[in-house]
Amino acid sequence: MIRFGTNPIAWANDDDQTLGAHIPTQRILDEAGRQIGFDGIENGHRWPADPEELRVMMHDAGLAFISGWHSLNLLAHSVEDEKKAIQPHLDRLRHNGCTVCIACETSNSVQGLDTPLSERVVLSDAEMTDFGVKVEEIAKYCADQGIALVYHHHMGTVVQSPEDIDAFMAATGPATKLLFDAGHCSFGGGDPETVLRKHIDRVRHFHAKNVRPAIRARVEAEGLSFMDGIRAGVFTVPGDQDGEIDFEPLLKLLAEHGYDGWIVIEAEQDPDKRNPLLYQTLGLSTLKRQAAAIGLI
Repeated sequence: MIRFGTNPIAWANDDDQTLGAHIPTQRILDEAGRQIGFDGIENGHRWPADPEELRVMMHDAGLAFISGWHSLNLLAHSVEDEKKAIQPHLDRLRHNGCTVCIACETSNSVQGLDTPLSERVVLSDAEMTDFGVKVEEIAKYCADQGIALVYHHHMGTVVQSPEDIDAFMAATGPATKLLFDAGHCSFGGGDPETVLRKHIDRVRHFHAKNVRPAIRARVEAEGLSFMDGIRAGVFTVPGDQDGEIDFEPLLKLLAEHGYDGWIVIEAEQDPDKRNPLLYQTLGLSTLKRQAAAIGLI
């Protein structure tokens, strides 16, 4: 069953917490659930760490807790240490009925730094192979507890470009699933439809994020950082005429392959420049209209 979700990062940014710092937490929950009508919401820095407190908050808001980001550090730590590090997160997810764990390697990421994206770390073939083996071990560890590890390809990290995604998927085994993010795919130089088609059999989570090509071009031309791009508004929602991604072909691929997970609008923008209530409403109505037209819902 397809369900539609959002992420609080549209209201209160996790990487630059000055963005949306003035927006009350209750407003985020009310707008996402009762006003816009999302089925669920992902994790954010405002949510309580305690699993039961989180469950109660979500219940009161009428929202399902979808999942949350976990930062892997496999390029710096041992697999056993990483298993210990991820366990509290898995406990929190299982307590709240989640079926996926969003993970991304951040030990050498530049995503939250002022470093230009052009200076990100790129793994050699041998390094990617070794990294993939380690991720697969963590994915098996998660699967044994009923949670699928969905790896988030992400700007500023070692899995950013379409070539990185191909190499990573080849280096990992069947336990490692993919979180396909249309916006990060496009920003990273890939054609979303081509990349999704190639890896659709292992996609277990979907982020419906759009990209403003004019701002992406500026980031590339001026050597800006990922966060510079966020503040400038490089990402937006489905349905925004400034965005370059056509989501209907992507939804068709999901339908053709029997996808039955979450479709999450995770499009972070400066809420003072782009009202989250208006943009998230636009994104959800666009996706639901397109999904209904092709029989996905």
